[in-house]
Amino acid sequence: METFAACFSAMEDPRARNARHDLLELVFVALAAVLCGAEDCTDMAAFARAKLDFLRQVVKLEHGPPSHDTFSRVFRRLAPEPFEAAFAQFTAAFAGALKGVVAIDGKALRGAYERGCRASPLHLVNVWAAEARLVIGQRLAPGRNEVLGAQQALALLGLEGCIVTADALHCRADTAQTILDTGADYALALKANQPTLLAKAQALLAAADPTNEALQGPAKGHDRIEGRAALVVPAKDMDFPGLAAVARVETHCKRAGAPEPVIVRFFLLSTLLSPERMLQVAQTHWTIENQLHWVLDVALLEDASRSRKDNAPQNLALIRKLALNTLRQHPGKGSIKTKIKRAGWDETFLLSLLGHMR
Repeated sequence: METFAACFSAMEDPRARNARHDLLELVFVALAAVLCGAEDCTDMAAFARAKLDFLRQVVKLEHGPPSHDTFSRVFRRLAPEPFEAAFAQFTAAFAGALKGVVAIDGKALRGAYERGCRASPLHLVNVWAAEARLVIGQRLAPGRNEVLGAQQALALLGLEGCIVTADALHCRADTAQTILDTGADYALALKANQPTLLAKAQALLAAADPTNEALQGPAKGHDRIEGRAALVVPAKDMDFPGLAAVARVETHCKRAGAPEPVIVRFFLLSTLLSPERMLQVAQTHWTIENQLHWVLDVALLEDASRSRKDNAPQNLALIRKLALNTLRQHPGKGSIKTKIKRAGWDETFLLSLLGHMR
């Protein structure tokens, strides 16, 4: 609780000075509730009433369990930027030194739309430390501008020794420089939105010795047989911040015995990776989809959430990520879904989850 308090206590309480419930205690109770399966502020209030004696082992709750209106009011008014900065600070303390691939990708909160605006829900940018299996950052994409959201999220982080990966939307000089400023290297997907850079990269790779390719597979899984090949060459005559190399990754796939068209992807690299490492980096990037976004939607029901007022969607999304990090880092066996159920059923297990988050 000491590290949690040190990181989150600096947030400014948006309520009047005579508010009955301490802000830090409210955030802690909300986290404990989500660890047990709470989906919204109504669930959080019900959890607080049911587990009041248990919660008082950790926090005071001098005025009893907070109500639904209290949780709702706090998360609607709480400024998300300081909350996200505190989250990044806490995660850094929680995780220790990061290494390996850090993936950036956007995710829409499908239920967080104003009435009549279903086609434009709230859009967040998530930062995922793939090898640590931790969410380390979140930022709103202002006006659905994912590039700006990613740059703002990265500005909160120190990523020395990591490799930041992102799709072609982020293959821009300003984003590349923002990544370099964090102390990390980058591996940015390159597509036709950068035609000059793409043409030069293709020419360099076409002239390279194909025997330097690294091969992976073929391997069978998920009803398909898949193999990959990667080639990396030093970059020449290409104007891009910190650029050191370009890479090509080819994916060969067969489903039901029938080959599919070869998928060819190109990348800009700020460090000269080996072809074998390039294969690992390219494949690891996609864990942000199947180990973060999919889990948020399936285990924590993020897309089903209809919290949409003011800052509530953004702040509750951060609570879910804090809960997911806690569940992931706990050494207990079982899936995320199983751990959530077990936390709701077994107070000893819930206490061990909260104790592990120090």
